Amino acid sequence: MAILLDLVAVLGGFILLIKSADRFITGTSATASNLGVAPVIIGITIVGFGTSAPEMLVAAFAAAGGNPGMAVGNAVGSNITNIALVLGGTAIMAPLAVGSRLLKREYPVLLFVTLVACIMLAYDKHLGRLEGVVFIIMLIVILFLLIRQARTSPRKDPLALEFEQEIPHDIAMRESLWLLGSGLVILLVSSKLLVWGAVNLAQYFGISDLIIGLTVIAIGTSLPELAASIISVKKNEPDIAIGNIIGSNIFNTLGVLGITGLIQPAPLDPEVLQRDLPVMATLTLLLFILGYGFTRKGHLTRVEGSILLVLFLAYEVILYLSVTNEKVFT
Repeated sequence: MAILLDLVAVLGGFILLIKSADRFITGTSATASNLGVAPVIIGITIVGFGTSAPEMLVAAFAAAGGNPGMAVGNAVGSNITNIALVLGGTAIMAPLAVGSRLLKREYPVLLFVTLVACIMLAYDKHLGRLEGVVFIIMLIVILFLLIRQARTSPRKDPLALEFEQEIPHDIAMRESLWLLGSGLVILLVSSKLLVWGAVNLAQYFGISDLIIGLTVIAIGTSLPELAASIISVKKNEPDIAIGNIIGSNIFNTLGVLGITGLIQPAPLDPEVLQRDLPVMATLTLLLFILGYGFTRKGHLTRVEGSILLVLFLAYEVILYLSVTNEKVFT
């Protein structure tokens, strides 16, 4: 009976998380629009933060509850899932061409952020308050620079035009504030519910918090990005599809890991350093090479999307084998 309750908590947490994240993003974007904020700035900052809000809140609750491994697994696993599963699967549906100069500037930013985070974490094998402070400061500086670039970017930039069409302009301030507030409250409740159920399941099956964070929670909290990417492709807005992933991964790396380090400093599991961080860095580098476009217009083809999807499946198999081997030797 207890395990059934835990499963309901995880499933219900995911459903509420997805719906509340969408509600929160809509309310926040509409509020900013009513205050006169430019759509491209809303898209780069608020939408990027909103799609990572589930990861941030789940990480905060997990870390505060003494499960920093789950928080780290959520951040790293979500980045892996976003690139390999979300972008890979979306590119198979329709090739993703990048026409935005603004977006192409974000590729090296994500690669830089990822490499710096990996180097800092590998240096002392510890996610502490120093790393947390550095990551949060980096996030603030990067957001400032991206906003400044967005303000000076041409109005005909494809990313700016796509955000102009997508950001809601017809929601009254009272309604937008209600969507923002109610979305945030449901986000908080669903995140707490999800973490509670996931921790119980991990204990019941004898699986580490890290593995639960890398798999179940990472995939679940990446569902908003998957939904947003599919919708963007159907509307022929590939720049938003890729931009959401890049922005989300920057927030995950700096925001989620930063929050975790500030709330609950802890040594990193050796498997994170030897397996998960290298996979995240490799996929980020691969995305940079494929998407930036050094000799051609940057785009992800169906073949490249298939490669990313195969890499994701291979990674999940590796995680499964690590769990089975762990149980054999314990």
